[in-house]
Amino acid sequence: MTDMPGIVITGGSGRMGQMLIGAVLASDACTLVGVLEREGHDWIGQDIGTAMGRAPVGVAVSDDPVATFAKAQAVIDFTAPAATVAFAELAAQARAVHVIGTTGLTEDDIAKLDAAAHHAVIVRAGNMSLGVNLLVQLTKKVAAALDEDFDIEVIEAHHHHKVDAPSGTALMLGEAAAEGRGVALKDVSDSGRDGITGARKRGDIGFSAIRGGDIVGEHDVLFAAAGERIKLTHIATDRAIFARGALKAALWGQDQKPGAYDMLDVLGLSAE
Repeated sequence: MTDMPGIVITGGSGRMGQMLIGAVLASDACTLVGVLEREGHDWIGQDIGTAMGRAPVGVAVSDDPVATFAKAQAVIDFTAPAATVAFAELAAQARAVHVIGTTGLTEDDIAKLDAAAHHAVIVRAGNMSLGVNLLVQLTKKVAAALDEDFDIEVIEAHHHHKVDAPSGTALMLGEAAAEGRGVALKDVSDSGRDGITGARKRGDIGFSAIRGGDIVGEHDVLFAAAGERIKLTHIATDRAIFARGALKAALWGQDQKPGAYDMLDVLGLSAE
């Protein structure tokens, strides 16, 4: 038991937080050593098992990241950008692997995460699933093979609680398509269409977001030209795939040098 990495879950009361806690508790390769929630949350001080309606597990929910991270070999974090940036500095100080599934990060946020990665391992991905990361690679290859006669549209659908758009996964796919074409996504991104927007610009990579019901996550990458279309699709039906991927990343990170990584690194899918 003592040789197993200790894992801290941030935002433990959320849907992903509870899914992650369940994955850690079910694992025989790591142990749960801490759960964080924001100051003033009703769960603070409660055993996380009890708070989740389970049997007690001997880990109390805390609002003190410094003390909690000091016990951890890894932190798994699916929270909000401001919290994630703050956690990154503290996790780096604790030399804990920081696995980040938070979406909606700005370029400035990412720069701060990269600075923290000089001192500790950070694994960041808009999506932790094996299937999506394979889709990222396929998107890059198809975009590289097709010229600008093919318009590229990333279409994503999520539950009605999701607060950011395009999704982190959609942006991963857009980045992959842009990389395949040898351009910067920021120069060709086309999203937020409303009203009379004019004809689509040749070479742009478009984004369409759907929000409704309890959709876990659906992503299509459409390559559309005159007379033909190619569509790459991934459909997630269970959030457990993200929890399993995040846990895999936390364990993989134990043997890595400080630096910024993604799930392609974890899965051995990175380009040479």
